[in-house]
Amino acid sequence: MRRLVVDLPLSRAALWSGRLAMFALAVILLGVALGRTERIEIPAAVVVLGAGLVVAITAVLLAVAAFFVIWGDGRPGFGKALGGMLVAGAIVALPAWMSIEAVRLPRLSDVTTDINDPPAFSRSRKALEMRGGRVPADPPAESRAVQKAAYPGVTPLTLEVTPQEAYQLALKAAQQRGWTIIESTAPGGRTGVGRIEAVDHSLVMRFPLDVTVRLRPLAAGVRVDMRSSSRVGQHDLGANARRIQTFFAALQELVDNRE
Repeated sequence: MRRLVVDLPLSRAALWSGRLAMFALAVILLGVALGRTERIEIPAAVVVLGAGLVVAITAVLLAVAAFFVIWGDGRPGFGKALGGMLVAGAIVALPAWMSIEAVRLPRLSDVTTDINDPPAFSRSRKALEMRGGRVPADPPAESRAVQKAAYPGVTPLTLEVTPQEAYQLALKAAQQRGWTIIESTAPGGRTGVGRIEAVDHSLVMRFPLDVTVRLRPLAAGVRVDMRSSSRVGQHDLGANARRIQTFFAALQELVDNRE
């Protein structure tokens, strides 16, 4: 007696999981490219990324559904479902991590090493033009208290060098990190305080962030304070604190290795 072999159709959920995952990847890459090159405004870029994320989540759900169907009746399509799961899962992983960080870290978008006297941002015509007219307001008392509890390691850096050396090395550290220097003033003059004002950008989307560094001469050395303020969103996910700490680490290394 001849055995009857029935070819089961490919799981539609598996098929569409793979298709949607690749479509989501294309949308995400398009959003990143348009945002980084400033072809579209930041809010529009965020909308494109959000749309790609929704499609990726749908692809993950379809892959899960496909796994159940394949397990239950043996339909083909496991490879397509697995591929869709891997691609879409990779897309969803970063937003998932960001969501966890948003819950774990305090809601701050402006961090400074001097919560009592935050370095002020310049109001010169050039600075305002580079910042699109934005002048970050000093953080309110509540935010300063939250920052102090959340980032106790974000403190001023004291350098045992001359004010001019500190200024030159701070400029070098800023340039090495790819900051766009708006204006800078060497320590001296009536107040003796030096200042470096710059714009940095986030790694993936190149969202602009405003940075100011203050150099205040001491009896023996220089005190360096810094402030980093995000333009986009009300939660920096710890980015401003990390920027300050990595800049100070780079500056200290330049001081230690100077000839």
